[in-house]
Amino acid sequence: MIFIAHRGLIDGPNSNKENKLSTIDVAIKKGFDVEVDIWVVENKIYLGHDYENTVKIDFQYIEEHKNFFWIHAKNFEALKFLSELSKKKEFNYFWHQEDNYTLTSQNIPWIYPGCEPISSGILVMPENVMDINNFKNINVKGVCSDYIQLIKENVYFAK
Repeated sequence: MIFIAHRGLIDGPNSNKENKLSTIDVAIKKGFDVEVDIWVVENKIYLGHDYENTVKIDFQYIEEHKNFFWIHAKNFEALKFLSELSKKKEFNYFWHQEDNYTLTSQNIPWIYPGCEPISSGILVMPENVMDINNFKNINVKGVCSDYIQLIKENVYFAK
C-alpha cells in the first residue's frame, strides 16, 4: 500500500502548511510519498495549489525528491515541462481537474473522491466521501489524503 500525504499534510487540512517545503520534508521523513502542486510560469517553477499562493522553488528540490513525489501539474506549462523532462528522467506526474479518473505518467489511475476504486489505483481524499475511521477492506494500490497518518494506522484499511 502506498500512502501519499496530500500537499504534504499528514494530520488534517491546514492551508498554512500545504505545499510548504518544511511540511513536505516532514511527511517524507515519516515515510510517506507526497502529492505536490507544481506551476511553471516564464520557465520558473512554483509550488502551491493556487498560483496566487505559490512559492518559487529550484528544480533541484524536485529532482532530489522525485522518488517520493506525485506531481500535480497545475497549468499547461507545468505539464509540458514535466513531459519533456520525462524523456530523460522518471518523474511521476499527472494533470486533471475534476475528471473521475486520470492516469499518472507511470500509468497509475488517480481516482477522484467518491469514484469507484480500482485495485491498481490511488484513492484520493477518501475522507471527503466516507468515514475514514470505518474503512472496510478497500482494494487499491494506494491512498492520498490530508489524514494519511490516521489512514496508515487504521488496521482495517492497511491490510
